[in-house]
Amino acid sequence: MSKQNPIIAVTGSSGAGTSTVRVAMEHIFWRDGINAAIIEGDSFHRYDRAKMQQQIDQAYLEGRNLSHFGPEGNLFDRLEALFMEYGEQGTGLRRQYLHDDEEAQPHVQKAGCFTPWTPLPPDTDLLFYEGLHGGVVTDKVNVARYVDLLIGVVPIINLEWIQKVHRDTAERGYSAEAVTDTILRRMYDYTHYIVPQFSRTDINFQRVPTVDTSNPFIARDIPTLDESFVVIRFKDVRKTKPDFVNLLHMIHDSFMSRCNTIVIPGGKIGFAMEIILQPLIEQLVRRIL
Repeated sequence: MSKQNPIIAVTGSSGAGTSTVRVAMEHIFWRDGINAAIIEGDSFHRYDRAKMQQQIDQAYLEGRNLSHFGPEGNLFDRLEALFMEYGEQGTGLRRQYLHDDEEAQPHVQKAGCFTPWTPLPPDTDLLFYEGLHGGVVTDKVNVARYVDLLIGVVPIINLEWIQKVHRDTAERGYSAEAVTDTILRRMYDYTHYIVPQFSRTDINFQRVPTVDTSNPFIARDIPTLDESFVVIRFKDVRKTKPDFVNLLHMIHDSFMSRCNTIVIPGGKIGFAMEIILQPLIEQLVRRIL
């Protein structure tokens, strides 16, 4: 954990829905007047888009595994260094990955490239990370140890794949076959570097659809939030101190499935995130004032 400056990290796989948490966080930051340093996980990829494709092709020819999920495709050491420096001094370096032409145009760069590394703005109240590796641990780095509040967003695997196939085909122009190949290629890294993080998260939000997702590669629609439940698991209730009685009262049709787990209707996920996370964030910020 950070000693001086709080770090909050949201971790989830590609297409998992971490943007839902980002919106909830933005609402909390705005209401409480919190000045947050925002870090996008994609900015710690090792290669830009063109170079990454070259590296993937070379790795395939050599029989090696390479993906954005694993250490070879990312700068885990720089992410760990940022978390350590921010926790101790409230400083550090960040950059931006330019996903599309709209993001790239103000920087006079091409989509798929990075902006230069620049210092974080001064006098921020906390650091907020959203990406793939907020709680990653390997034999060389331990990013998770610097995080004060680690949040996981992880739909069941078939739903995750449905969301990725639909996003990458509709928004990024990939074929369904290419997206399926990507899912299969990075499975080793997924099981070794993504999944273990959800055993370290303080709070997990897992979306479970109530419609048939048995073949995610032919699904024509993404199940809606109203066609889902969300399972919210608290790892250590002594740390997060959830008020389950109040949550059950405020979130209609919610119920407890285990002593540390509440299940809510999918359409209530944004509301639930805000009422659960706001007091925890306020507690972290008050700790340093």
